[in-house]
Amino acid sequence: QICVSKCPDRYLTYLTAVGSPASLEYYRNFCTPEYKGTQKVGLGCGPPARVPPVARRCFPAIQAKKGVIMVGNKTTYEDGWGNHRNVTELLEGAKKANVVLETRQLAMKIFEDYTVSWYWIIIGLVIAMVASLIFIVLLRFLAGVMVLCLAFPLFPVGFVLRNSTRRIFHCYMEYAKLKGEAGSDMSLTDLGFQTDLRVYLHLRQTWLAFLIILCVLELLIVLLLIFLRKRILIAIALIKEASRAVGHVMSSLLFPLCTFFLLCLCIAYWASTAVFLSTSNEAVYKVFNESACPFAGQTCRPETFNTSNVTKLCPDAQCLFAFYGGETAYHRYLVVLQFFNVFMFFWLANFVIALGQVTLAGAFASYYWAFKKPDDMPAFPLFSAFGRALRYHTGSLAFGSLILAIVQVIRVILEYLDHRLKGAERNKFAKFLLSCLKCCFWCLEKFLKFLNRNAYIMIAIYGTNFCTSARNAFFLLMRNIIRVAVLDKVTDFLFFLGKLLIVGSVGILAFFFFTQRIKLVQDTAPPLNYYWVPILTVIVGSYLIAHGFFSVYGMCVDTLFLCFCEDLERNDGSPERPYYMSPELSEILLKGHLEPSKSADSQG
Repeated sequence: QICVSKCPDRYLTYLTAVGSPASLEYYRNFCTPEYKGTQKVGLGCGPPARVPPVARRCFPAIQAKKGVIMVGNKTTYEDGWGNHRNVTELLEGAKKANVVLETRQLAMKIFEDYTVSWYWIIIGLVIAMVASLIFIVLLRFLAGVMVLCLAFPLFPVGFVLRNSTRRIFHCYMEYAKLKGEAGSDMSLTDLGFQTDLRVYLHLRQTWLAFLIILCVLELLIVLLLIFLRKRILIAIALIKEASRAVGHVMSSLLFPLCTFFLLCLCIAYWASTAVFLSTSNEAVYKVFNESACPFAGQTCRPETFNTSNVTKLCPDAQCLFAFYGGETAYHRYLVVLQFFNVFMFFWLANFVIALGQVTLAGAFASYYWAFKKPDDMPAFPLFSAFGRALRYHTGSLAFGSLILAIVQVIRVILEYLDHRLKGAERNKFAKFLLSCLKCCFWCLEKFLKFLNRNAYIMIAIYGTNFCTSARNAFFLLMRNIIRVAVLDKVTDFLFFLGKLLIVGSVGILAFFFFTQRIKLVQDTAPPLNYYWVPILTVIVGSYLIAHGFFSVYGMCVDTLFLCFCEDLERNDGSPERPYYMSPELSEILLKGHLEPSKSADSQG
């Protein structure tokens, strides 16, 4: 492409210009790079452009007659090399060029928005960080109020309970409305089976059955909540205790940055290794051409291509790069090496996550098992836990990460097979089998993550190996399965509430600021091409920050819960075997008259 001051108004190519010396000067003005201007044309100028330029490009004078796209009175045009091409191809090329240009302009505008608003984005993220910290501190004082005021949504059936009253009322109204209507008193047995299920909705007996089922379900849920009230109180006390523990180990809130940095190193190592593997063989060049050529697709050498017979027989042929090492025996091993590289990435990433979890668990466990809190805690609990993890537990962490990495690689292989076989003809059994395998390994991965997380907590507490810790953690959780369910739902609700408040508040504040709807700072907001660019950045960043803070808090809650269960099984509160739990937890335990479950292992 070259720049010209205006678009050409006549059809002219290099071949026609050589045959007509009088037109050569006109050709030079439009088709030589020495001429500088603003509009861009291709070599040979193309057909005459009698329309204004679009996106600073010269387009031909194209018209449509009887549904056929034409240039003047022809459906083809000469490209300047003596070849006649279809006008439709010209339009498709122009559309692609226009899409690329618009995408580039969009990217430049987004980049400009970031350059004028980056410091305001940082301020928004700092606000989200402070809000997350304040919410964690407030949980120490307001956790009980939050949970007790919104107790129903704490359980999976809480949504049903909250809306069951309205649904019961709706069923009763439908039942009363159908009274006296013709055919509404027919029984279900007399009606028989109907393919149209809407027929059953016109029967009073159907709505009566719905009414009875919902009433029984709500009664069961209410009874369930009544019997679980003591477990809810313990969950609230553990959440408050977690706030105290985080307050004594404030450095733990910054530890996710270390984990994030190590994960970035793993990603960089995997990406660089993948690039080196893909380019580890010799480059293969092949002949590419636009017209018919007998040498198309054959290998070539760029150094000697211009002096070969290919350019003489095919003037438009080019020797271009195709791929690396595809025609050597070494290429077969690259797939295996790339597969091994992916496996190592999963292994390293899971090891980094495990290292972070066992470090946090060790720091918070040192808080719980300190008889006089916080006097009996180490001076630097997080640093001490990190040192113990590296010195004593790297083998256990590597083994647990290995098991999880194997399952994840199998899931990747199943997804790859599903993608490759999607266009092929497969019977229903094969599709069903592949879907079942994907579902089973997804469930297995979730279970292993849950088991590994609790196993790392037991490793941090007792220093046992991975298998022993996983077994002890699993049976300990099974002996306290109701408390596990209650605590899990209570913390899930509080974390959801915290993320919703933080992300929503910061997002609304960013919206009103960047759209200049706050009169006090209306002149301070930077001018933007798209105001949604900094707003979305602030929202996504606020969520990631809140997730990082709450992940630490969640690890603290899980660690204190396992320590609490172990404390109940190994001690009885007597002077000889006192509880290590805080006075608040001990008071709830004594008031509730909760007898800790004793096992043969704990007694021994």
